[in-house]
Amino acid sequence: MWQPVLMINGYLISVLGIAMLIPAVCDIYWTKSDWSAFLSSAIICLFVGLSLFLANRMTIKKISLQQGYLITVFGWLSLTFLGTLPFIISGSIPEFADAIFETMSGLSTTGATILPNIEIMPKAILLWRSMLNCLGGIGIVMFAVAMLPFLGIGGMQIFQRENSDIDDKFMPKFNYIAKRIMIVYTLLVVSCIISLFFAGMGWFDAVNHAMAAIATGGLSTKNASIAYFDSVQIELVLSLFMILGSLPMTFYIMVVQNQDLHSFRTQQVVTFLKVLAVYIIFTSALLVFNGVYNVGDALRYSSFNIISIVTSTGFVSTDYMLWGAFSSTLFIIFALTGGCTGSTSGSIKIFRWQVVFAFIRQTLTLATDPNRVMPVKIGKLLVSNGVVASVFVFLACYLVSIGVLSVLVALTGQPFDIAFSSVIACLTNSGPGIGSVIGPVGNFSSLPDMAKYILSFAMLLGRLEVITILVVCTKNFWRK
Repeated sequence: MWQPVLMINGYLISVLGIAMLIPAVCDIYWTKSDWSAFLSSAIICLFVGLSLFLANRMTIKKISLQQGYLITVFGWLSLTFLGTLPFIISGSIPEFADAIFETMSGLSTTGATILPNIEIMPKAILLWRSMLNCLGGIGIVMFAVAMLPFLGIGGMQIFQRENSDIDDKFMPKFNYIAKRIMIVYTLLVVSCIISLFFAGMGWFDAVNHAMAAIATGGLSTKNASIAYFDSVQIELVLSLFMILGSLPMTFYIMVVQNQDLHSFRTQQVVTFLKVLAVYIIFTSALLVFNGVYNVGDALRYSSFNIISIVTSTGFVSTDYMLWGAFSSTLFIIFALTGGCTGSTSGSIKIFRWQVVFAFIRQTLTLATDPNRVMPVKIGKLLVSNGVVASVFVFLACYLVSIGVLSVLVALTGQPFDIAFSSVIACLTNSGPGIGSVIGPVGNFSSLPDMAKYILSFAMLLGRLEVITILVVCTKNFWRK
């Protein structure tokens, strides 16, 4: 059982080690101050990764469900622990709890930070944070495409018909899809870099923010995030690419190949864009009505920050906590919405909300007309009872996780509003919390170490769709 798990984890760790060489080389060119920390970290990762890979090398023809869970969970954990090495060895983030939090935030594309002053960090460290976002973003998509159809947790059942079970045909299919996703992902990042440069960003900031935008990760190189640039052009570019990053990567492949557009993927995209439009128009109207902004500024600031939170990116262009008491409630709703399944975004996601509202519509109709035959449908597409059940199980586990984790963070001495807000921010992978401490102009540095460990776990829990972690924690899983 463990041989393919260890081999694939070894491969992933080796990739992480190779990635560490990029900031090492860049630092030699920039300051020659932190290259040795990255080189040492790369050597450690390559040694561990290659040892695991070579010692367990085999031809993988079939991966069981149990192995799939283990590859996913242990892969994310091993990359997080080893990803802390550059922070700790360089002394940029010497505390282990802080390094774990920052690394998990990067890989899970959450965008929360414990750094009170980002701008004093070495360029190589800032680049590594953004690279963690980028690596985590593509890793999330691969996880969604490869695993979620087989785990049955209401996420990627759109692939169920293509990959009905895990057999000898799976690996070639996954390789085919993975290569094209990599091409799409790379093209989006490069396009965003070029667009940001022409919008007024320097090359270094453009590279970092492009990786964070497509990964919907939100780690910025500035303390004030995007507010630092105060540029409509930059906000428009980032808004566009945050949306593009929150659409299913396979959607682009489907469009290019002229496949049938009447699918779950297209329905998600249309619904997602409609929801964004409603949120932006409603919030803009409130801001104008309450005299916070004029119409132009209301549209500018509401659209950017709402897109950022709904897509779980976490960039900030203004302190939206100053908009009034309603902003706290609104941004919690925005954070719990999420982007499309099969994208880099986090949270509950539009697909699941579509299923929930379709089921509610069916239930209310049948309550007054019990003899009517009315299946659960999203647009013209039928949703099976199994998918409906899995979505509601996911939502139940998600909401219970919010409650339990909020209590645990509160037990570390935090007021419940901060505890609840921080859990929402981390579990939805949206980044900024609510309030002055962990809000859009704050950070997580003042929280105690135990709270940071709990919130790091919350990021992992949210990133891996909750049930993936819960299943591994059951006794029945280890009896197989």
